[in-house]
This record gives sequence, structure tokens and C-alpha cells, in this order.
Amino acid sequence: MSNARRHVVRRVGIAILIANVLLAAIKIAVWWLSGSLAVGSEAVNSVADSLYSVVIVGGLYLTTRPPDFEHPHGHERIEPFISLFIAVGIFIAAGGVLWNAVQTIQTGSVVVFANGLAIGVLVVSALVKYGLYRYCRRIGEERQSPAVTAAALDNRNDILTAAAALIGVVGAAVGFPLLDPIAAGTVSIGIFYTGYEIVKDNVSYLVGAAPPEPLRRKILQCALSHPQVEGAHDVVAHYVGPEVDVSLHIEVEGDLTLSEAHEIESAIVGDIMDIPAIDDVFVHVDPKSLGEWKSTDKPADLQHVTVDSQWQPESPSEADDPSQREWLSRPLQLSRVS
Repeated sequence: MSNARRHVVRRVGIAILIANVLLAAIKIAVWWLSGSLAVGSEAVNSVADSLYSVVIVGGLYLTTRPPDFEHPHGHERIEPFISLFIAVGIFIAAGGVLWNAVQTIQTGSVVVFANGLAIGVLVVSALVKYGLYRYCRRIGEERQSPAVTAAALDNRNDILTAAAALIGVVGAAVGFPLLDPIAAGTVSIGIFYTGYEIVKDNVSYLVGAAPPEPLRRKILQCALSHPQVEGAHDVVAHYVGPEVDVSLHIEVEGDLTLSEAHEIESAIVGDIMDIPAIDDVFVHVDPKSLGEWKSTDKPADLQHVTVDSQWQPESPSEADDPSQREWLSRPLQLSRVS
């Protein structure tokens, strides 16, 4: 992991913690001054966010530690576990919101105080959370961090809960206090779905799923772009934590010296390692005369490999296209097309 990624990811965790602590303090003050139950529930939510933000900061610190003797590939594999921890918190929050909404509707005990102070703090909360969502989303995609991406989705949930509380306050002002639990119950469904999205993506990281098809095209492009490489086969790429490990065989002319073959191998490893999502690469050099690749085994649409050089994978779920899955799950074989 680069120093730049380490510092950026840690900075995100600290920013989330500071924002949640400030919002919790403001909401508690407004709750005490206004007596609004909607603001009170938001204050409790922000206190809970502050507590688990401490865990997120600690987890991001661990996952961004440099490699050591016991962990030669670094600690990035901790990130999916941090994301699953966030997902558990999201499921708990969704269950609590849904339970309170159902209980309130059943008992009819809807009490919502409407005043400008309560409306103001909820609007400010939604705006702050929207800013955090955009910030975390951008950093999560740029730095390939599932934990930061999960934090972004959690901030998106807080926007929804703040909106539900705001609907309740405004509804009370216009004489429809039942809008509060109805809105909250609707929001809880969206929160549950967010938790599901986080679990789906991060389980894929943990079980070593194949990366998205465009990334594998880009790997092949790096191998075949070398002028002395005549073909590539047994290309296997899989997630190890949030990053991708790659192994492949390249075919070169059999009369090359060992030093020349080594230079080709090193150049290809370097080119593939330049792809941000890649953690480790193993390249095996074969003499072309062995003929280990078979033209009948290669996908026809990969005979000419073209890839957007700016493409970045967001998550394993990008590879969910059924038309691609058949060959994504097995080693690829490809020859140079003249």
C-alpha cells in the first residue's frame, strides 16, 4: 500500500469521527432545548455513529499498516471485515427504525414537536452527511477501499433517516404527525438494502471472486502489448481482500536467452502492477514451440483487446453479467492477432 493511500484512508476515518461527534453534540443540545422526539432519535443515532466511528478509525489504521514479516502482503485484507462490521451496524439501525415505526403506528402515540430549531438541525445534518457521502464515495473508488465505500453508504443512510425525521417534524406542523412513522418505515427498507449491498460486495472479496471482466482485459492487454510476447494463457485473477492477485503464462520465442526472457517477464510484471487494483503478479514464461494455448479455448471477443486505460473496478459485483461469467471463472487463453 502506498503512503498516499495510507494517509488518505486514515484521514477519511478521522473526518467521519469528527463529523459524527459534532453532529451528536449539536443534536443533543437541540433535543434538550426543543424537546423534539424526532431530533432526539437523530441524536441517539449520531451518538451510535460516533461510537462505531472509533472502531472504523481503528480498523482503517490496522488495514493501512505497512507490510511486516508476519504479513508480507500488508494488512488490506482486514478491510472487508471492517465493512461487514459496518453492515451489521446498518442492519441493527434499520431494525430499530422499523420497530419504532411499527410500534408508533400500532399504539398511535405519535409525538413530534415542530419548531424552526428542530427543522434547522435536521437540514444541517442531512447536508453534512451528504458531503461525507460524496467525499467517502470518491475516496473509496479512487483508493479501492471497501471500508471507506461502506462508510459512504452508511452516511447515505443517515441522509435518509434525517429526511424521515424532517418529514415527521414538517408533518406535525401541518397536522399529519403519522407521516413520521410512515416515512421512517419506508426509509428502513432502503437501509436494509444498503446493508445487503455491503455484505454482497465484501463476501466476494473474502471468498476470492473473479474481478470484473474489463480488468482481466486490461491485464491481457499489458501482457500482449510487449513486442516479444506471442501469446498468453492460463490467466487467473482473483480478489485477495480488496485487491487482486494475478498469475499468467506468456509465450515467447524459444531461442531467447534466460536473461532476455527474464527482462520480458519483469517488464510485464511491472506493467500489470501499475494497475491500481493489482496487489501481486506471477508471470511464467513458456517457449512458444510448446503450443500450450489453444485457439478454441479463447473467447472470440478477446481476439482484439482494447480497454479504457482510465477504467477502475468499483467492486466484484461489476462482474455479474451472466454472459461473461462463463469464461471469467476459468483460465483464459489468448494469442497475438496479427
